[in-house]
Amino acid sequence: MQLDRLGLVLRDPPQPIPNGPRDVASVLDAPRRTRPHHEALVGRHQRFTFAELDAAADQAATTLAALGVASGDRVSASLPNQPDLVVAFLGAMRLGAVWVGVNTALAPPEKNHMLRDSEATLCLTTPEIAETIDACPCNTIDAYGLGTWRDACRAVGVTGRVVPRPAIDPHAPAAIAYTSGTTGFPKGAVHSQHNMLWPGADARDNDPGPADERHGVVLPLTLLNLMVLGPLFAWLKQTTCVCVDRTDAVGLRDWIRDERITRMTFAPAIVHDLLHHRDVASADIITLRRPECGGTSTPNALRQLFLDRFGAPVLTGYGLTEAPTAVSREMPGDELLPGCSGAAFAPVDLVVVDENGREVAAGETGEICVRARTVGAWAGVYTPFLGYWNRADATAYALRGGVLHTGDIGILDAVGRLFVKDRMNDVVIRGGANVYPAEVERVLLEHPAVAACAVLGVPDERLGERVVAVVQLAPGITVDMGELVRHCRDELARYKVPERWVVVDSFVRTPMGKIPKAPLRPLFD
Repeated sequence: MQLDRLGLVLRDPPQPIPNGPRDVASVLDAPRRTRPHHEALVGRHQRFTFAELDAAADQAATTLAALGVASGDRVSASLPNQPDLVVAFLGAMRLGAVWVGVNTALAPPEKNHMLRDSEATLCLTTPEIAETIDACPCNTIDAYGLGTWRDACRAVGVTGRVVPRPAIDPHAPAAIAYTSGTTGFPKGAVHSQHNMLWPGADARDNDPGPADERHGVVLPLTLLNLMVLGPLFAWLKQTTCVCVDRTDAVGLRDWIRDERITRMTFAPAIVHDLLHHRDVASADIITLRRPECGGTSTPNALRQLFLDRFGAPVLTGYGLTEAPTAVSREMPGDELLPGCSGAAFAPVDLVVVDENGREVAAGETGEICVRARTVGAWAGVYTPFLGYWNRADATAYALRGGVLHTGDIGILDAVGRLFVKDRMNDVVIRGGANVYPAEVERVLLEHPAVAACAVLGVPDERLGERVVAVVQLAPGITVDMGELVRHCRDELARYKVPERWVVVDSFVRTPMGKIPKAPLRPLFD
């Protein structure tokens, strides 16, 4: 494996995406020609047709160039879910710049780490966030006397100037997505424009959906995964993306109802809130035919309840920042199996390997790895991430053996469906037996008293580790921990049942809705 000075892989270009496009910079070309007046992007205060969005993207590129951004420069943004964020992303792609999304919910030290690590040229953000950032010239726009990002675009638009599109290398670094690690500072996973297109192109060809699909994005668009699975996914199918700026059940209900959203990816906690809020009726979200969620932490009972109440199955999938995003997904009509994350997308092969990197048989447990499909129309199209920004050692480890090692433990069944057990680092080894916290968490979440939970291992002199649990109870419900123990014993082997319990009012969560476990360990000291 050859790496460049940034710690990124030097590899031969993959095969082009069947039926294009070749890069994100030109992703609007086809819908602009065939559906120029169809809605492309919707937010609370802005709406764009494909023709209008294409013009706005050109104006954004011109504005960024006026602010000194050139090809290869890192452009960061820390903004809520709104069209301005997406338009700026398109402008950066048309300049050949490298996009760095910075989640608004992060603490100032976390934001500053990402900006310093990526050596961002500027950060597009709100005045409030700008006051907390000192790692790059976040007030560059103000320094030019142009006010906000939208003001800057308007001012440049008045001049009539348009920057000619430079030649784009679709395999060069185009975005840095920082992993949400639970310890230490996150690493920056680098992706090309080519990488960001294949999930939507695959869906266009193999899961097209209806012509009137309206794809809502409720998770933060500053996460590259959501930019890939939201706007780019919708535009490759020549359909509409809706930027949703509310995550509470009532606010989300209004967005789905008023904008007739048909497809949306959720975190399990959001699905739970929709189901259990008395002011959310089935008629309010009747248009939502494709609710989707991460497979690892989505209880089957929650999926069945959503189907019974709202008439649509919650389909699950599996993905990771380095992939980028989803690599497997259940399809409409699939049986709702507990813990299932569906089958691999057309461009990828999923394999499960042992500690020596050898593939294991169907039904055996090992590390999940991702590689390019070698046969069919999508053969050779897929590439994983280019590597970790300035982390050659981590790049070499993640891509050893010519495949992407996910660090997740799972099983492939005889027909290729993936069942994710847990993170390798989260596995609890109790007396020599492996306990997968995700399995215990799924069982706990089946109990009506449990709103959220986290299962982990704590050191033990005799057994090595013991299984413990942190639980958040549903509002207005009290339950004896003995009841939860009995519930677990009915569903799990004795050695998997938590031996110590802590009840909390709420959990701190990552931007993707996951519960980091490292901060919970002191509860058991």
